[in-house]
Amino acid sequence: MSVKGLLSEDLIMERLKDVFDPEIHMSIVELGLVYGVNVADDGEVEVTYTLTSPGCPLGPVIDGQIQDVLIDLPGVKRVVGKLTFSPPWDPRTMASDDVKMQLGIW
Repeated sequence: MSVKGLLSEDLIMERLKDVFDPEIHMSIVELGLVYGVNVADDGEVEVTYTLTSPGCPLGPVIDGQIQDVLIDLPGVKRVVGKLTFSPPWDPRTMASDDVKMQLGIW
């Protein structure tokens, strides 16, 4: 069975729910900061994500958390965090309803 057969996007996203933005204390998945995941046949998992602001000094902390929650999944050989600011994060359209309620965004 290929690595892709072991690792679904749903499984990876479920694990990423345990990664929290250190300043807001909310899941990066619920915040809408994860733009996508890609699983290669060689066991590399690429996570495309953004930060709440381009000047966020805690980006390396989030990247480290992404590494930590995914590297022990069966078949994962390498985790690559791909930081992007395109499109810019907009909590009004990207965050879950629960996060919008907690942040008072409607």
